[in-house]
Parts: sequence; structure tokens; C-alpha cells
Amino acid sequence: MPEGDKTTGCEGAPRHVAIIMDGNGRWAQSRGRPRLFGHHAGAKRVREIVETCPDLGVKYLTVFAFSTENWKRTQTEVAGLMSLFRRYITKEARALRDEGVRVRFIGDRVRLDAKLIALMDELELLTQENTRVHLTIALNYGSRDEVARAIKRMAQDVARGDLSAEDVDESTLTRYLDTRVLPDPDLVVRTSGEARISNFLLWQSAYAEYEFIDTLWPDFTADIFEGLVRDYARRDRRFGAVKA
Repeated sequence: MPEGDKTTGCEGAPRHVAIIMDGNGRWAQSRGRPRLFGHHAGAKRVREIVETCPDLGVKYLTVFAFSTENWKRTQTEVAGLMSLFRRYITKEARALRDEGVRVRFIGDRVRLDAKLIALMDELELLTQENTRVHLTIALNYGSRDEVARAIKRMAQDVARGDLSAEDVDESTLTRYLDTRVLPDPDLVVRTSGEARISNFLLWQSAYAEYEFIDTLWPDFTADIFEGLVRDYARRDRRFGAVKA
């Protein structure tokens, strides 16, 4: 167990925070730099937020790195992002392991290149015993695509006789999702001033609290993150019920 694994945390902190990391390109362009410069700056910011989680009591962090719709971007940007993902995994792997971070990837890997998939597999294996923070990276991920893939697998099990259609309910579908081993997010944050959820964890976020903030992702500091966590801790969550 890494030194400092015991944390006091913030009372009432969200157990699971999911972040739509938006604004890298605009951040770079506002500085007269290419969009990929912003993506590199954003990748560095992930490390800071991961390191902050234990002190706040956040056990699970899920970040939206690349969506199924992001393939529509220019070939140069897509190629640069894939190269960035490969470098990030290679550079951060041992540090993540040593800091007690367990890394998982969600999304459809079919379209990703073989080298990147191998690095993802290696990082998951390298960190599989860690429990201090659970970092999930959504890569080539789209929630509608995830649900469609889950339903396809479920239908195949019904066809084989491994699952009865009459027994299918909400919990059944959850077991087929990419996130089946994760708790649902308590707090979803989107940076950059956009107020939309962009096909991210639609099923899992049914009862999540949302925060849409103007800060561009490369400017998203640990202090901002802490403020959002503490704001969440003050909320009264009733899940449809009314207090007596």
C-alpha cells in the first residue's frame, strides 16, 4: 500500500466523480498554439486531479478522453491524440501503479490501433491490485454505443438460453455495460462552459448531480475540483423521495 493511503477526505464527498474534459483546443487557440498543444496540457492536468482524489475522499474518477464522435475531427488531430494516449500510458504507467491507482478503460477498442490496445491492456494488468483510486478512462466511448453493445451481448445470451427474457430488468442491463464493476457517478462535471452531456454515461448518470463550469480543462486546478466536491457535499440528495 502506498504511503499516505489512509485519507480523511471531505465528509459527504462524492464517491465517484466523472469529468467531461472540454476546452483543450480553445485553450490552445487562445494562446496562438495548435489544438494538440492544448491536449498535451490537458493530459498533464489529469495527473493533478487524480492525486487530489484521496485527500477529498473521492474513490472513483472517470474521465472522458475520446468519444466515438471525435473521429470526425481532422486526421491530424486524431492521429495526434492517439499518439498522446500512447505516450501518456507509457510515461505514467509506473507512477500510477506506485501511487495506488487502478486504471481501467471503457469504450469500444475495435477501432483503436493494436499498439495502443496492447498498452491499455498492460496498464490495466499492471495496476489491477491497486485500490487507492480507481481511474477509468473513456476512450472511443459513446454511451449510446455502449448500451447498444450491451444489449447485443444480452440478446446473444437470451438466444443461447443463458438468460431468460422475463428476467431482464434494469440491473440486468447494468451487468452488461462497460462500467459494470463501477458504482454510478455521483457528480458529473463538464468544463469549458458547454451545458450538454455529449453522450457520456447516460445510463449511469440517471441520478448524478451535474456541474457545468466555464473553466477550460487545462485551467481546471485541484482547488477548483475541491470546491466542486465540497459544494456537492452540501447538497440534499433525495432520489425522488421526500423527507418526513
